[in-house]
Amino acid sequence: MYLTGLEILGDYKTFKLISQAYEVLSDPKKRDLYDQGGEQAIKEGGMNSGSSPMDIFDMFFGGGGRMQRERRGKNVVHQLGVTLEEMYNGSTRKLGLQKNVICEKCDGYGGKKGALEKCSACKGRGVQIRVQQLGPGMIQQIQSMCSDCQGQGEKFSAKDRCKNCNGLKVERKKKILEVHIDKGMKDGQKIVFHGEGDQEPGLEPGDVIIVLDQKEHPVFQRRDSDLIMKMDIKLVEALCGFSKAIQTLDNRTLLISTRPGEVIKHNDIKCVQNEGMPLHRDPYEKGQLIIQFQVEFPEKHWLPEHLMFQLERLLPPREEVMMSDDMEEVDLCEVDLNSQQKHHSREVYEEDDDGPRGGVQCQTH
Repeated sequence: MYLTGLEILGDYKTFKLISQAYEVLSDPKKRDLYDQGGEQAIKEGGMNSGSSPMDIFDMFFGGGGRMQRERRGKNVVHQLGVTLEEMYNGSTRKLGLQKNVICEKCDGYGGKKGALEKCSACKGRGVQIRVQQLGPGMIQQIQSMCSDCQGQGEKFSAKDRCKNCNGLKVERKKKILEVHIDKGMKDGQKIVFHGEGDQEPGLEPGDVIIVLDQKEHPVFQRRDSDLIMKMDIKLVEALCGFSKAIQTLDNRTLLISTRPGEVIKHNDIKCVQNEGMPLHRDPYEKGQLIIQFQVEFPEKHWLPEHLMFQLERLLPPREEVMMSDDMEEVDLCEVDLNSQQKHHSREVYEEDDDGPRGGVQCQTH
């Protein structure tokens, strides 16, 4: 649906003011004059730069780009799911696309030479105009592309139409593109195939733009050029040292170790330099491999009670609490999450002006 120019621009005086303002902003000398002396300085300096009031219209609606759009077809965007391994090692993928190509039989003419007729539905204009009354003295003209001639203003009769393309001037064909994924490319990065878009007579084909969509990885997360992973270690490994193997994205095996006495705390973070993602266009340089450690504590009652004192003798001393008369001794119990969820659901449906009537429930044994 298109609106006429007058309907878009509205009041001409307002539009004139806007285009004058644009003229000032687009000219560095006039912008300096305005900064120094305001509107009066502009008037004294003159406003005759030879630019048309339609320049502001062009700026809003594409301007010189309108001619470019008339000479060039639309770009086609495709999303391509890629693995982290492909982005790490580089890869080549084949992508099959359906695209419009100029009909070989009629060379994009659409039918028999010289047999084009003016479209009777739109009288050769390519658009159909409908007038709609908005109110007293106010009308609106709505333009839409003529469906009979597809906006061309001309069409072939059925007998003169190209049988290969049915008068459409183009036919659908499959095109295989080789998409080269370079090492270190990122999620959302674009790979452009210039001139591989749909063809149309009289137009330069647009581009095919491939947008990379990185899939989730079961082990590694990516942050720019760094790789992040979580590693589970047992309490004995956290306290007494460990050796662990890590499989890289290019199928190498890294061995990481800690020495006895080098305590790893829960959620501690360590890194291995130059084992992250390759840098795009500089693949010999890599980011860091960042490892976040998750310490697994043993289950309760894992050690007989009569042996606890031996373990305690080996660990740093505990902090002793001095009992006093004003202290109250209570029981520590497990949180009953199921009861908590039921209580929360009940609160959603019940109105209680005094607020919640209960809290987290504890399990009783």
